[in-house]
Amino acid sequence: MKKVRMLLRVSSNQQLEPDGDLSVQREIVKDYVKKHEEWQLDSKEYFEGSNSGYKNSVADRNVLQNALQDAQAKEYDILVAYKDDRIGRLMWEIGAYVMALKKCGVDIYTVKDGCISPETDDTMGQMMLALRYGNAQKQSADTGMRVKDTAQKLVQKGKFMGGKAPYGYKLELSGEISKHGRALHHLVIVPEQAEVVSYIYDLSLNKEYGSSKIASVLNRHETYKNLAPNDTWKGGTITSILTNPIYAGHTAYKRRERINGQYHRLDSENWITSIDANESIMIIDGDTWNKTQERRKRRGDKYIKALEHKDVNVIRKNDGMLALIDVLYCGYCGSKMTNGSKYNYWTIKGTGEKRASKIAIYKCQNAWQGVTHVKTKQIRADMIEPIVFESIAQYIGKLQENESIFNEIENNQNQEKKRKQAELKKEKQNLENIQDKIRIMEENIPNAMTGDYPLSLEELVAIIKKHKEQAQQQQDVVTLKELELKSTSVSINEWEDIKNKIPTWQDVFLNADVATKRVLVNKLVERIDVKKTEVVIRFKINLNDFIPQPRICGDSHTILCTRDSK
Repeated sequence: MKKVRMLLRVSSNQQLEPDGDLSVQREIVKDYVKKHEEWQLDSKEYFEGSNSGYKNSVADRNVLQNALQDAQAKEYDILVAYKDDRIGRLMWEIGAYVMALKKCGVDIYTVKDGCISPETDDTMGQMMLALRYGNAQKQSADTGMRVKDTAQKLVQKGKFMGGKAPYGYKLELSGEISKHGRALHHLVIVPEQAEVVSYIYDLSLNKEYGSSKIASVLNRHETYKNLAPNDTWKGGTITSILTNPIYAGHTAYKRRERINGQYHRLDSENWITSIDANESIMIIDGDTWNKTQERRKRRGDKYIKALEHKDVNVIRKNDGMLALIDVLYCGYCGSKMTNGSKYNYWTIKGTGEKRASKIAIYKCQNAWQGVTHVKTKQIRADMIEPIVFESIAQYIGKLQENESIFNEIENNQNQEKKRKQAELKKEKQNLENIQDKIRIMEENIPNAMTGDYPLSLEELVAIIKKHKEQAQQQQDVVTLKELELKSTSVSINEWEDIKNKIPTWQDVFLNADVATKRVLVNKLVERIDVKKTEVVIRFKINLNDFIPQPRICGDSHTILCTRDSK
């Protein structure tokens, strides 16, 4: 008797329902197995729920990997599926997978086509297998296009295309049945959430609040703070609510597009929306929604560059850079400080010339997203940078008191640099070896197609893919080693340069451009945490390891500074 296991796969959650495709597949496969007297159905089955056989690779499908491992362990002899597309729809990968099971002594049968596993020496059979799944892959691509076209037409008619209900709504059974016999859902307004949505639109339109400020207001609201999705209101959530036409009763399609595995938002002119509004799901009237979009766009244009300021003469005092941007963190929440610089505009009365100056500002990203935060959200560069530069000067002053420290630091840094260079060289060589193997195998693809190569085409493609995955992993290792080498603390020449500049260190910070200051700060400082009245600077080099004298700070290589609370 041959031990048989079944493979079941459905592509959507609806197919998991008791009367859905899953139960139908199982019964059909059971009946098929019963027709073979020499087969015995095993109690274990392989099941994939809500998983696409077209979008997901074999390596990412755990069920197929488990079936392969069990085949290698000789746990069963035959794998049965309802149709060949239940195994997958990728031309090269599925063919290679079928042959991998064959090598383990496992044949794949389908109810529709019988055995689809060619012998390992059957070149023609393997080519037909590749064609079978090549056709399946093309059918999936064609089906995807038809589904998108159909979805666009249905959305234009006001149909909800499924998915998670937007904030302010819930899904309920509509009483309609699809052509596949499945119960359909529709959107129903959740009153308490709809009240929040109306409040959000009111703040945006009538008070001209931005998304982050609205999130901050909601997080402080006695009632609305408890109605936040995922417990906290954030600027991104508010923006999503303010730009979704569903709140004006219009379903929409193609608001975002998937490119190389990542989704990107599309401009509203590229959206497909329903022609008529559905009043049953309308929370905001169409006029309010349109005015809100226009007002938000005008505010955005104002911040980007208002029309009347197109030809202004901008005085760039910091040439668009912030010297501490790589090492500055919020002392309250620990998030990275980002560029929050702003422009001031004015007109010279005598000539009418329009000018603008840029105010360099660091801002806490969490605070600006509306996350509950202490009052301090940002800090001007001209308030924090002088404090940091003065502290660095004091730090360097300690080096000046004991010049022998340079020799010790230079030796340590030189040894570390050599070690990292050797590691990088080794990893680069490993990467080259993998790439050479890939090149040789790709050159032999034509031979594999004609049968003049020890491996079949499917086997060769599978090995090439595996090596390419290894190459990508190795490339990541090389990149990491390069970054480690690059970030290795100050080199001999750099330390010598710093040593020579010690007597005029203040002049360096007073007269150097922002780019130079930024480089010097990154060489010396690991991290800076800033609060309203406190700055903590953590240096990369712990001087206490080299200077046998009282410490210059509270921590081993940290300086605590205070700043004016104004």
